[in-house]
Amino acid sequence: MPRDAALQPVVTASEINEHAFCARSWWLSRVQGYASAHWSEMERGRSAHAAHGRLVARSETLRRVSYLVLVVAVLLVALGIVAVLRGM
Repeated sequence: MPRDAALQPVVTASEINEHAFCARSWWLSRVQGYASAHWSEMERGRSAHAAHGRLVARSETLRRVSYLVLVVAVLLVALGIVAVLRGM
């Protein structure tokens, strides 16, 4: 890491998105230090995105569990068929 790399400002993906959406708004916020007049709406949006992220993570976990249950069920059916065939 170059010595002066720590002095470089970090630009996040969110900032790039903000700049792409409205360069003037980004400049007023990041360079001039003005706060948005819509702070409460933005906070509600952040909360909604966080809740959605938790929901997506939970659904991914449930999907993986369902695949595991399916594999176990198929193995049990296969074992049952083998047991029946051996009993014949």
